[in-house]
Amino acid sequence: MHQFIEWISNLAIQLIHALGITGIFIGMILESACIPIPSEVIMLSGGAAVSTGSMTYAEVVLAGVAGNVVGSVIAYYIGAFGGRTLLERYGKYVLFNAAHFEQSQRWFERYGQSTVFFARNLPFIRTFISLPAGIARMPFMKFLLFSLLGCIPWNMALAYAGLKLGANADSIETYLHPISYALAGAAVLLLVYWLLRKRRREA
Repeated sequence: MHQFIEWISNLAIQLIHALGITGIFIGMILESACIPIPSEVIMLSGGAAVSTGSMTYAEVVLAGVAGNVVGSVIAYYIGAFGGRTLLERYGKYVLFNAAHFEQSQRWFERYGQSTVFFARNLPFIRTFISLPAGIARMPFMKFLLFSLLGCIPWNMALAYAGLKLGANADSIETYLHPISYALAGAAVLLLVYWLLRKRRREA
């Protein structure tokens, strides 16, 4: 796993170095379309590029959010029109992680459509949550809005972290878990708050 993360991290960094903002956009499309490219790697690298002056913070965030939304739409339609059959048959060719998909499916079934918003800040689940939303035929415009709003804080936080890390962001693997867990913790607290308010309204 260590070697795979290192390899995929280097690939993402090379993509950004070669294509700049376009590389961030493409990388985030692939990540949100369930291809195993960690968004943490992409956005931390993008933030590090901001520290050198080769990109602006706004450009990196916009490219990340746009890529997330496009990739999420792709995954949504894969779920809507291909469903489990397509995933089980062809997922192995793109290193599809069935365990993470099942986890996302359980979250969606338990918490409903609002999960699309909250899960955008949860590692692993954020990548796969579009699939159960598509399978359930969640209203597309609602899915699009929740995806957009959910992606913004994740991308802003990672790009800012990369900016502050600067040259040290080359050792990306060191920072993956602490940053991801911090963002996930914030998302879980927000979800708990939302669930408590929902129960009070229903009481």
